[in-house]
Amino acid sequence: MTTDKAPRRPLLALTRPKQWVKNGFVLAPLVFAGAFRDRRAIADTLVTMVFFCIASAATYVLNDLLDAPRDREHPTKHYTRPIAAGRVTPARARWLLAVLYAVLIAGLAVEPRPLVAVWGYVVLNVLYTLWLKHMPVVDLFAIAGSFVLRVFAGGLALQAPVSSWMFITTLSLALYLAAVKRRQELESNGSGARAVLERYSLKLLDTYAQVAAVGAIIFYSLFATTVRPALVSTIPFVLFGLFRYWYITEQSGQGESPTDAVWTDWPLAVTVLAWAGLCLLAVWH
Repeated sequence: MTTDKAPRRPLLALTRPKQWVKNGFVLAPLVFAGAFRDRRAIADTLVTMVFFCIASAATYVLNDLLDAPRDREHPTKHYTRPIAAGRVTPARARWLLAVLYAVLIAGLAVEPRPLVAVWGYVVLNVLYTLWLKHMPVVDLFAIAGSFVLRVFAGGLALQAPVSSWMFITTLSLALYLAAVKRRQELESNGSGARAVLERYSLKLLDTYAQVAAVGAIIFYSLFATTVRPALVSTIPFVLFGLFRYWYITEQSGQGESPTDAVWTDWPLAVTVLAWAGLCLLAVWH
């Protein structure tokens, strides 16, 4: 099937580079610890983020290899996923996967401490792809765990302790995004989109999203007021961002991909950038 939505560079599209923005969570300890004025800290954190991008790419390649038969039956994935669409052969995908894993193995000699977290991410996502994504609730926490590991890796790169408030805030925010993602999948494509959706309901996923969103707001506010008082002024941006994200997922159904929502909705993109800039400014002073 030919469509203008089909990726033009299928091998690159297989690694889903637009999704790498999630690896920005690796930078969180660098910013909130006020270490972004240290060139060595910046370099170590950026290297760790690059390895996380490689790990993310490998995860998506493995996922598409294993899910290709099911993706061919999906209303959109059958032409947006390169393997399912026939634009990348399984043999080429396996070759790319082997190269990506080889780079990650070599990375253990470059950044051994943070690479432990990176490999934890790889193992978690292999388990997710094979089993965990079929288990209700467990699948949500597996997705959220990937974000927590990013923050953990950022802390390891700095060799500095990370506030427990940051971990629990990340977990709550990631659970919110995961619940909204599952909700939109269920509402848009029904339970046929993925097997685990047969065991969810819209009401249950709405409840999960609400609980997680409230938790993210409360824990972030506690982190700001107790650990970094200078960040109190950023709380309204967090509130607006959550409200805006929820709005666009309800109105346009973009909740299946948080990164697409950020890329395509300018008020949300501006909010994220303003929040990040204000955090840098507050911690700098």
